[in-house]
Amino acid sequence: MAKAHRELPGEMRIDKWLKTVRIFKKREEAATACELGRVKLNGQVAKASRPVKAGDKITVKVNKTYRELEVLQIPVRGLSARDAKLAYDEKTPELSEEAKLLLKMQQEAERKNKRKFKGRPTKKERRDLGKLRGL
Repeated sequence: MAKAHRELPGEMRIDKWLKTVRIFKKREEAATACELGRVKLNGQVAKASRPVKAGDKITVKVNKTYRELEVLQIPVRGLSARDAKLAYDEKTPELSEEAKLLLKMQQEAERKNKRKFKGRPTKKERRDLGKLRGL
């Protein structure tokens, strides 16, 4: 039988906590991020229902960047933006200028080479792929 997670007074669901401290705007977005494996709790991929308590370490991937957070407190209700930052300690390392430049170049290349449609390539796209591969 599956183990049911219960919220204790010093605990809160991870999706609810991420929404309350304003990492995500909606709880649904936080739950989706958990489903997609973009949220880790103490080094393990976390489901949306996992309880969070003070002292836990959370890694969240938001907009191609990883944020490392340490839970300092479990808020009782929604917080203002200023107060939300007091609920966690962010330890995300700063990227070097070289790394920022590389990320920017990669994003530009992805945008430039983005396919118009999903699914199978068109005849023109197949010819272009063949030229790239040397066929």
